[in-house]
Amino acid sequence: MANYGHVIFYSLIGGVFSLFGGMLMLSHKKMAEVLAAYATPFAAGALLAAVFLDLLREGLEKANPDTILLATLIGILLFFFAERFLRWFHHHHQHAGADPSVGLIVVGDTVHNALDGVAIAAAFLISVPTGIVTTIAVAAHEIPQEIGDFGLLLSKGVKRIKVLWVNIISALATTTMAIITFALGSSDKLPIGFLLGISAGFLLYIATSDIIPSIHEASSNKKLVELQPLLLLLGVIVVGVSIELAHRFIG
Repeated sequence: MANYGHVIFYSLIGGVFSLFGGMLMLSHKKMAEVLAAYATPFAAGALLAAVFLDLLREGLEKANPDTILLATLIGILLFFFAERFLRWFHHHHQHAGADPSVGLIVVGDTVHNALDGVAIAAAFLISVPTGIVTTIAVAAHEIPQEIGDFGLLLSKGVKRIKVLWVNIISALATTTMAIITFALGSSDKLPIGFLLGISAGFLLYIATSDIIPSIHEASSNKKLVELQPLLLLLGVIVVGVSIELAHRFIG
């Protein structure tokens, strides 16, 4: 049975520990870029495996299929329109003569981290193994994203120490939201099956609309078999095996 200790510890791994890639960017830019190139496709596979092999499967045990499918669709649409709003806001204020891009990067990252916290807590409300697997998937996709965020902020002229502290504070949104979600859910105030569907839709959107297109863009189109697609398959296999092991030995 999951408790607050599990949620706090693993949400910190999913949030703060994922800053490792960003901190590497501050000291070894080229090494961080190589890590991002390898971690990005792996993250896509990890997310897909967590969604289809764990979150949706567990959700279907807590609610009927119609509810889970609707929740997954809502999760995808919510993140889509949230992204649309941020893009519109950025475009609107640029034409107004201001450049809010630094603030938008930070706000976008914080919202993203908060949603990661919801996904992790919702998974722990089901079981410890599901929570651990979700944390692995979240951490896998956060590492390359944080490298990108660090690089963007540095390119905007933000000082290194400020970039580090801003991202640490932003990463704590994962733990904060995870604790809030777990507290509400532990009091039977949340529809857990529906929440798992929302979380699955959120992670599915990230994998299919953000990460996978970037893999295609990075492809040379000269070879049928390249390393990045193989790393995506590796992510599916590693998280798939982790799911099986976690439920067998931890559950």
